[in-house]
Amino acid sequence: MPSTKPSERKHIIEQQARYFDQVVEVFDQEPPPDIRRALERIVESAALQREESVLDVGAGVGVLIPLFRARGVTRIIACEISPRMLQRLREIHPDVETILSDVCDLKLPDDSLDAAFMNAVFPNIADKPSALANISRMLRVGGRLIISHPEGRAFVDRLREVLPFPLDPLPFFPELRRLIQGLPLRIRRYADQKDLYLVVLEKIPRSGGPPP
Repeated sequence: MPSTKPSERKHIIEQQARYFDQVVEVFDQEPPPDIRRALERIVESAALQREESVLDVGAGVGVLIPLFRARGVTRIIACEISPRMLQRLREIHPDVETILSDVCDLKLPDDSLDAAFMNAVFPNIADKPSALANISRMLRVGGRLIISHPEGRAFVDRLREVLPFPLDPLPFFPELRRLIQGLPLRIRRYADQKDLYLVVLEKIPRSGGPPP
């Protein structure tokens, strides 16, 4: 999947930001029990440890943040392109670091993160190769990248028919391998189930380690 041109990426991000600014209230409510259980499985898959640093990409109003805190995470960074989503997240979780940015433009230091989550956002990412490269730069060796959706592939496919901006399907295993080719990432887990999509990638040293 080739990188998207900057002008095209900017246009898609602006479309998405306008849309999500208008639907903050839809996301600002307690998730149903089945979704809550899926989110718990997603966060559990990262094997978070106390005092780790976590990035939440496309954080919305912060649905994952209580689950991070329950595992003793000390630094949570929320990255979001919707100003109103981010404002609501700040109101609910004032101690969380917030950054209004597309993940491709995020400028956290190299090797500064223990885990990064892209939950229910990967299909929205306009430039997936650049996003994955930037996240892998920010992850420490041994850091984990979680790509997930708590409602699975079929739900995303239905969304693609109704949303007012481009939305990609969740990647099958071969496409995922192509996306991370050349990056210091290997696939530790791939689950494409009816009601849950869950991928765990691990950053490996560039000089060694088995191929993904």
